[in-house]
Amino acid sequence: MLDISESVMQFLLAFIVVGPLIGAAAALLPAPPGLKGKSPDQAVLRHGVTVTGAVLAAAIVLALGFDHGQPSKMQATTDITWIPALDVRIHLGTDGISLPLLVLTALLTFLCALYSYFTMPEGPSPKAFVALILVLESGTLATFAVLDLLLFFLAFETVLIPMYFLIARWGGAGRRPAAWKFILFTLLGSVVMLLGLLLVGLQAGTFDMLALATDNGRGLSLSVQVVAVLAIGIGLAVKTPMWPLHSWLPDAHTAAPTVGSVLLAGVLLKMGTYGFVRILLPIAPDGMLVLAPYLAAFAVVGVVYGSLACLALARPGSKGDLKRLIAYSSVGHMGFVLLGIATMTPTGVNGALFANIAHGLITGLLFFLAGAVKDRYGTADLDTLAGATGAALYGRAPRLGGLLAFAAVASLGLPGLAGFWGEMLALFGAFDPADGLSRPAFLTFMAIGGLGTLLTAAYLLVVVRRVCMGGARPAGEARLADVRGYEFAAWTPLVALTVLAGLWPAVLLGLTDPAVQKLLSGGKA
Repeated sequence: MLDISESVMQFLLAFIVVGPLIGAAAALLPAPPGLKGKSPDQAVLRHGVTVTGAVLAAAIVLALGFDHGQPSKMQATTDITWIPALDVRIHLGTDGISLPLLVLTALLTFLCALYSYFTMPEGPSPKAFVALILVLESGTLATFAVLDLLLFFLAFETVLIPMYFLIARWGGAGRRPAAWKFILFTLLGSVVMLLGLLLVGLQAGTFDMLALATDNGRGLSLSVQVVAVLAIGIGLAVKTPMWPLHSWLPDAHTAAPTVGSVLLAGVLLKMGTYGFVRILLPIAPDGMLVLAPYLAAFAVVGVVYGSLACLALARPGSKGDLKRLIAYSSVGHMGFVLLGIATMTPTGVNGALFANIAHGLITGLLFFLAGAVKDRYGTADLDTLAGATGAALYGRAPRLGGLLAFAAVASLGLPGLAGFWGEMLALFGAFDPADGLSRPAFLTFMAIGGLGTLLTAAYLLVVVRRVCMGGARPAGEARLADVRGYEFAAWTPLVALTVLAGLWPAVLLGLTDPAVQKLLSGGKA
């Protein structure tokens, strides 16, 4: 690892958060500075690739300079007074919990910018598109880096407007109703969450997340903690999304452009589950203990519901949409994340954090592939794809079919790939939950979650059989364009990291486990 001074680490983290905002402002200039292209549109798309590439490089250097011997220690910290009257501070930092999410966000945003450079979604000028992508990146990265409750809320809200316009202006059929549904659900959830954050900060006398975590709820009564967990949890659950607050997600994914779906599934959903881990577990542990069984119950219902919805969409004659099916699969996968968090054990929380990263890699890849299939066929309707493909993808675009099959088996949790470890650890955590939680109840939740894994395998294998498999390509039937060069460049990192995390889970668990141990013990580990 690199030996980098603390001041340089502070600069890197600040640049990661602020850099995309500066890039967004520059994208709106008459001509992005220092970049040329065959046209102004090409120049601004190149600008997006350059800025997101610089942020990714900074995130990689930050990860290399991170002290991996002390992943539980908050590093690269900046703490500046911003609003003294409210004791609100510009407080940034990263540890073993947030660092993987920072790198994942920077990677997926760069890959989306690269993909868009070659396949720009139909819609208005690319200037606004690039600026919105960069604002979205900045808000997401800030959410994972800030250590003040009010700053967390501001960063959490920053992503809503860019994603609304990405869906409403560059999306497909039904984009405006889907965008409105997205913004209304998330804004209503955020209002309730803000009330909970204010309750915690005013009762405790500080909005500093590190101080609150160290206090470990001792300055908050049980009733305050329960109300805070309920209020904050509703806002986080909408973004996650948790059943039954999930209904905005399928419409948003179906209507969103490809890169919008990748970012929505890959990073925006993680903001909700990250809030459960970073805020509720350490700051209101007694309140979480009261409400954890209900969270686990909703989580496993989401696992089964998402899987059954996918099975219904996958069956012949259902007119199911491939993007919509992947969206419902996210409801199930994020249910495992919430189950792991609800166990309040190191095993379960580590599983939740691992599943977060795995879902970002695998589902990001799935949405890239769904977008490529839709681009080639002009539709994502499963019945049309199964009927129009003849020999299916294996016969007409074998590499594309092979990648779709790979992503599907990774998503169903095949051992040796990233999707396996997070869900397994979440179920192990439910087998032996934290003291004070009902073990029979969590054993029941574990059994229901195990059923969900079987249903997940069922619908994904149906999708692979219908879309990918078939006989030899009939004579005279045209081949489809297989994986293009820019698609290969955008998808290869996701494939490689899915395999790496599956074969060597210690790379990620070595970062998260010490930080989780400290978080659950109130900063004593």
